[in-house]
Amino acid sequence: MITLESAKQHLQAWLDAELACSTGQSYSIGSRSLTRANLSEIRQQINYWDNKVKELEILAQKGRIKRTKRFIPRDL
Repeated sequence: MITLESAKQHLQAWLDAELACSTGQSYSIGSRSLTRANLSEIRQQINYWDNKVKELEILAQKGRIKRTKRFIPRDL
């Protein structure tokens, strides 16, 4: 189970990764090289963890999450 604190830590880690990625995608020192993760993947993870934090905050405030579902009645 993911806790609110854990989700916030993951979100912060991905925000830090985006910041590190924005300063340079890759670099080399001698014969060694480092390539950072793809920026679009990082942003997807940021969106995921941001939504998870918001969901858990709402859950903590209200005790449960209300979700609306749509359906289409069909006459067979």
